[in-house]
Amino acid sequence: MRLLFEMDKKDYAECTHSFVRNSARSIIISNNKVAMIHSLKYDYYKFPGGGIEDGENPIDAMIRETKEEAGLEVKPETVKEYGLVHRIQKSDSDETECFVQDNYYYLCEANENAVSQDLDDYEEKEEYTLEFIDPETAIKKNRSVIHSPYNNMMFEREARVLEELIADGYLTVI
Repeated sequence: MRLLFEMDKKDYAECTHSFVRNSARSIIISNNKVAMIHSLKYDYYKFPGGGIEDGENPIDAMIRETKEEAGLEVKPETVKEYGLVHRIQKSDSDETECFVQDNYYYLCEANENAVSQDLDDYEEKEEYTLEFIDPETAIKKNRSVIHSPYNNMMFEREARVLEELIADGYLTVI
């Protein structure tokens, strides 16, 4: 899979060990809008998807996570690799730990009718809501997040992937 970009803070010289948590995310586009999860609590957007379980392949993880978070059932025959974002930085919670993550993004289609979400406790508390949104709105929103318990690199990652999709002609700026 092609590398879209790398996010490397180069702040991990003192780290003695690494924590690796790879993820897989869906890119579902309809009428120049992209399916994204809106955290109503912290007011940011993310592509549906999440962590890859031990022994799970990235495509299966993306399909599972998209259904859980967004209630969208991905059509497996439509899945195409888009790209990956490599992220590395010192952990936010342990100064001796280096956080490493490959985020795999897949273009795909989903069935028209959504099913009910199956959210984790923290996802419910954040009030994860599926929205089909124009890319510019999501980019602006993610670059203006102020209050959140998350590292801002996550919001920037999603904004930059949206910019890549625009540059590659999958989305248009109106």
